[in-house]
Amino acid sequence: MQNFQIIIAYDGTGYSGWQRQKNGITIQGMLEDKLSTITREAIVVNGAGRTDAGVHALAMSANFLTNSSMTADSFQRALNSMLPTAVRILSVNEATPDFHARYDTSGKSYCYHFFTGTVQQPSERLYQSHVPCPFADNLETVSKCLQSLIGSHDFSSFEAAGSRDLTKTKGRGAVRTLFQAECTGGDQYYSFLFTGDGFLRHMVRNLAGTLLLAGNGRMNYAEFRAVMRGRDRQLAGPTAPAHGLFLEQVHYNPIS
Repeated sequence: MQNFQIIIAYDGTGYSGWQRQKNGITIQGMLEDKLSTITREAIVVNGAGRTDAGVHALAMSANFLTNSSMTADSFQRALNSMLPTAVRILSVNEATPDFHARYDTSGKSYCYHFFTGTVQQPSERLYQSHVPCPFADNLETVSKCLQSLIGSHDFSSFEAAGSRDLTKTKGRGAVRTLFQAECTGGDQYYSFLFTGDGFLRHMVRNLAGTLLLAGNGRMNYAEFRAVMRGRDRQLAGPTAPAHGLFLEQVHYNPIS
């Protein structure tokens, strides 16, 4: 039995997210179908996490087990010849027998792209959210809000329903640790960058939606802090559109 790690990049436009579903084309489902065809085995692909419908990935990590004698290079070539061009296998490598793409992660990095000008180029509409607002005038407030996210916090206010089993009394609940939360860019093109040890369902998109309220002058720093302390999703801003979000990297070494 061989264990392979694969790194996948994909344009999430038109796909129903990462996780396989009965209805809808997903990235995991396509990979399992193609690998099962190649190996003539029932292959299960373990992803490092899930991305929503319309979300993109620059480097999703996954692994699969197989009895096939094919090499890593052969798997990469075969998959890229069978998958749509919106999905590319960047690398395939042999992994240790006990490697698991999800359980062995130390964290992930996400980037949320948005444009604040009045008129957006049509070619950019699928890869950045269009948020016409005086963002540059409120950048100082946004930066203070982002800085307050660094460290370990209860992110219940930014957690979508169904994110986790709320009946469980053990575990870390909605507490996550962010190592990076910053804004880059300028001239109406901006990005929120987040790196953390884990993310709740829709957490990055809910953070982005709330931070964009601050960028639009509709929320000040004190109000943002009150949202964090409130641990109530209804206090936070709207969920930002999926197409602006990219999974940039999956980490397997300690993050600091």
